[in-house]
Amino acid sequence: CQIVGCDHQLGSAVKEDNCGVCNGDGSTCRLVRGQFKSQLSASKLNDTVVAIPYGSRQVRLVLKGPDHLYLETKTLQGVKSENNLSTTGSFVVENSSIDFQKFPDKEILRISGPLTADFTIKIHYAGAADSSVQFIFYQPIIHRWRETDFFPCSASCGGGYQLTSAECFDMRSSRVVADQYCHYYPENIKPKPKLQECNLDPCPASDGYKQIMPYDLYHPLPRWESTPWTACSSSCGGGIQSRSISCVEEDIQGHISPVEEWKCMYTPKMPVVQPCNIFDCPKWLAQEWSPCTVTCGQGLRYRVVLCIDHRGLHTGGCSTKTKPHIKEECVVPTPCYKPKEKLPVEAKVPWYKQAQELEEGTAVSEEPSFIPEAWSTCSVTCGVGSQMRLVKCQVLLSFSQSVADLPIDECEGPKPVSQRACYSGPCSGEATEHTPEETRLLYGSLQEFDELYDWEYEGFTECSESCGGGVQEAVVTCLNKQTREMAEEALCVSSRRPPQLLKACSLDPCPPR
Repeated sequence: CQIVGCDHQLGSAVKEDNCGVCNGDGSTCRLVRGQFKSQLSASKLNDTVVAIPYGSRQVRLVLKGPDHLYLETKTLQGVKSENNLSTTGSFVVENSSIDFQKFPDKEILRISGPLTADFTIKIHYAGAADSSVQFIFYQPIIHRWRETDFFPCSASCGGGYQLTSAECFDMRSSRVVADQYCHYYPENIKPKPKLQECNLDPCPASDGYKQIMPYDLYHPLPRWESTPWTACSSSCGGGIQSRSISCVEEDIQGHISPVEEWKCMYTPKMPVVQPCNIFDCPKWLAQEWSPCTVTCGQGLRYRVVLCIDHRGLHTGGCSTKTKPHIKEECVVPTPCYKPKEKLPVEAKVPWYKQAQELEEGTAVSEEPSFIPEAWSTCSVTCGVGSQMRLVKCQVLLSFSQSVADLPIDECEGPKPVSQRACYSGPCSGEATEHTPEETRLLYGSLQEFDELYDWEYEGFTECSESCGGGVQEAVVTCLNKQTREMAEEALCVSSRRPPQLLKACSLDPCPPR
């Protein structure tokens, strides 16, 4: 005996593919598999499992559960019929051979195909328990793209071009149908248009016009042209920008004019939209809170809040409305005691305590703070002069363990003074006779000097604005503690000058102009 292939040739090993095509590659059909689960309802007695179209092959369904399968068919001529599949056996329905097996808790349906009608598999609910149906079959790709002939030439002489197109063709009815039917199958890839030159013979010269040269040398093909991209719709977080695309043609004089889009379809059309600025927007990054500014009672604590971009760099662009607060009140549970003989540091007014810590603490911390450098030498060698120093707003970045300089307004609280008076003793030639008070001032101990003269606040200046919000500055004067009289600022040179205090004023909105 000799084998015979599907091509009816002796000794041939050629076989049909799953689509029933002899020596085919399986591209004319698609595998369909799925599962149906019953949904019991008092108002429903049956339901549709799957619709299997004309021409399908190797159909297999397995029902598990108490329910029953049955068939509905519809021929190409529109004739409908139904089969209940009540017993095990082989049947012929619409010229299709069916093998059906019925078990107490399972039903199996097989159809080798190809189907000669559209089959609809349905389920009839017969019990209270749920059922499931698994199905698999090869469905023919009934609608396929078909390439058309070339369109007429774009020019009658002098060189032109002509294109092909593609149309959706119904294999059953041999009719051209709408493109949407071919788009249903993912396997269907619409063929690209083909372009060829045509009517390359030169046009005869007439009316004094220059003879048109052959198309392939002097007449470029139509091409896509685009406008510049629009600005991105968002500066960060992902946006969209667009542009216009048009098909243009250039004549032998170099003049460009728009033409129908189909003339450019031999190459892919460029995209008209694209994403832009897809990186994350800057976000506020709040670090840990500092310790409370007091050792007892109520005080303040601070934290660094930085605007960080998608690269982790300190930047701008964060919304001030969403900025986390950088200071808040804190309470140390240790009670503050107030001995009669002396006022402890912890019990001084809050601004003084905070100013003292900012003045003396030179170590950079993780909250923005003023860091003063050392005082310069006195500007004079005798008498009263001045000293200068640099005060920076700095912060310790915990994630990089580096010190960063910040704008001055990033630091909360009073800024230490950057200038103060200094006294270098009497100048030569000055009178050396002093009153007992002057002697104690110039030559007495620093402790006695501090106890006699000191800085104090004496009210505030007038508001800088009459409405809409302004500021008032506290007035600082040098006072004799015993007489409570104002003294020259040089007499308070060895006392720490209190920080500048500001307060808001005239907060009522200004009337409209």
